[in-house]
Amino acid sequence: MLKVGLIGWRGMVGSVLNKRMNQENDFQKIIPYFFSTSNAGGIVDINNKKYSLLDANNIDELAQMDIILTTQGGEYTEQIHPQLRNNGWVGYWIDAASTLRMYDNSCIVLDPVNRQNIQIALENNIKDFTGGNCSITLAILGLAGLFKNNLIEWMSVMTYQAASGAGAKHVRELLLQNTELMANINPNLLDESTPILELMESVDKVLKSNVLTVDNFGVPLSGNIIPWIDSDLGNGSSREEWKGEVELNKILGLQPSTIKIDGFCIRVGTVRCHSTA
Repeated sequence: MLKVGLIGWRGMVGSVLNKRMNQENDFQKIIPYFFSTSNAGGIVDINNKKYSLLDANNIDELAQMDIILTTQGGEYTEQIHPQLRNNGWVGYWIDAASTLRMYDNSCIVLDPVNRQNIQIALENNIKDFTGGNCSITLAILGLAGLFKNNLIEWMSVMTYQAASGAGAKHVRELLLQNTELMANINPNLLDESTPILELMESVDKVLKSNVLTVDNFGVPLSGNIIPWIDSDLGNGSSREEWKGEVELNKILGLQPSTIKIDGFCIRVGTVRCHSTA
């Protein structure tokens, strides 16, 4: 069986992935090794089995794996992936981050929409496979039949993305903000006899008072929306919006800009689950 190294298994995406793999009995088909960036040498109980954690920054240990599956994030990929490849490692790198998506020698996986492209990538000895951006993959899955029949020339996409899309620490911050918001509102205002406008004005005052923790989002997401996700490209678009067009065309095996995509990517104050319009 293949040796599979898992990194980022404690985070938001990693936790969901681990649960799904366990439900599907995937761990019975591989030899799993769990790596850690902060607790190497520790012992953990995962899926009712104890594992000794390996060092996620140790290139020699990572190079022993046939497959590396990481949900640790883009910074980790930027640091570790080049070192492994430059060291001669020829294993499969499977990644949830966006870092490698647009590389010529990588394949964005959205099975079954692009199963044919995945198979071609395997036959061409491609070794880097990534998940796609959540917002555009939602749209592709919902409209797969139209894309398959070449019935879409362009799209305007609005995505409403939960805190979970930014990672576990952002989920915790949203929940903390909710707690802080309630702690700073006069409980008498929650009485049904109080005019709702007074309650809304009180909430608005708290949101603008700098009492909420904003270490990760930069502004309150609780009771709010953030109409901008990821970095500013300097042309009126965010990187999250840019991903829609470039990734969609690559997923479908099309030349860049074959299908034009525009729209808005908005962070909303929910813990989990995105929606696309």
